[in-house]
Amino acid sequence: MADTEKVEEKVENLSLEDKKEQVADKPAEIPENASTEDGKKKKKKKNKKKTKKLDVSEQTEPPTIPVTKFYSKFPVGEYMDYGEDNLKKTTDEEKRYLERLENNDINDLRRAAEVHRQVRYYAHKYIKPGLKMVDICENIENSVRSLIEAKDNDITSGLAFPCGCSLNNCAAHYTPNAGDDTVLKYDDVCKIDFGTQVNGQIIDSAFTVHFNPTYDNLINAVKDATNTGVKCSGIDVRLTDVGEAIQEVMESYEVEIDGKTYQVKPIRNLSGHSLGKYKIHNSKSVPIIKNGDNTKMEEGEHFAIETFGSTGKGYVHDDMECSHYMRNENHVSLRLARAKTLLNTINKNFGTLAFCKRYLDRLGETKYNMALNHLVENGLVDPYPPLCDIHGCYTAQFEHTIVLHPGCKEVISRGDDY
Repeated sequence: MADTEKVEEKVENLSLEDKKEQVADKPAEIPENASTEDGKKKKKKKNKKKTKKLDVSEQTEPPTIPVTKFYSKFPVGEYMDYGEDNLKKTTDEEKRYLERLENNDINDLRRAAEVHRQVRYYAHKYIKPGLKMVDICENIENSVRSLIEAKDNDITSGLAFPCGCSLNNCAAHYTPNAGDDTVLKYDDVCKIDFGTQVNGQIIDSAFTVHFNPTYDNLINAVKDATNTGVKCSGIDVRLTDVGEAIQEVMESYEVEIDGKTYQVKPIRNLSGHSLGKYKIHNSKSVPIIKNGDNTKMEEGEHFAIETFGSTGKGYVHDDMECSHYMRNENHVSLRLARAKTLLNTINKNFGTLAFCKRYLDRLGETKYNMALNHLVENGLVDPYPPLCDIHGCYTAQFEHTIVLHPGCKEVISRGDDY
């Protein structure tokens, strides 16, 4: 029997009730220009196409797809209850409220955090001995620019400060200037420190890269110390108490290098800090030693919990050629025309966020050293040279950004890597 005959026979054998159900289930089709009873033409509805969100696994290597293609509301970090000595506790109701939170600042911050996570996941795979430090930094920075949709002359989203790649005894604030061909080696201990920001909401997070297992305990000490600082932080917690907890954990570690054993020391003149809108270092410092600062953390504040460990003296000083600079809030009349032009470039592209000489090169600025020095001398721009412990020692760093919500803290930069 032909297929059409089978179908017809099947339809005929249906009961009246079955036929009614079939008709009810299937809406009647109305011709495109059909008239209704009141004489008006009924327009055919067009189905709106829904924008399909990508799966994060579809991100490219190196990363190039903006995170807004994956999310509209960005993932939360890690919620943590406050400690037993802190009266603020997280209830299930508060957690649900936080998950529904539509605060633009928090969504901006989580967007910046997602960019940081995706870029550093790639950085972990990409960084290896034999690469030039300048290539490592520019690869990371360009990935951030793509994912966060940064634009020149627009500070609404982008890098919060230059990518640091400080090596060995240098703990912080080193990024290559033009002509610096330093190459990463197997025995190097490299601190990768970069920041992201959306509408001035800053994520400051860092990790340490090493290849020689000799330095495992140094890295473990600093990672443990940072996590301890995160755990101890909370509303009404004294800053000195956070520093004391960090110090105790870090000094409990030892590392053996070339047959000599070193106690891991916290670098006492470096610290974490509170974060403000477009301000990487706000009013409060979070020590990594017990220092007697009884200032308390407060509800709603953002902090970078940042620890540094060393096999040297545990004290850093300015060294090497300066690369990092930051505009302050001073206002001074300038006589040098070239300095005025450079200041205009800095204001448009960085505002009060940190920048480096490579960033000026990228924007097409040339022969700017005299003008930059003039801005420094007149107190409009502050220099931040590399910070180093004694020659021959090794330093490590880990850092997370946290937010003190009313009911709990959020480790907003937390990822699967650290």
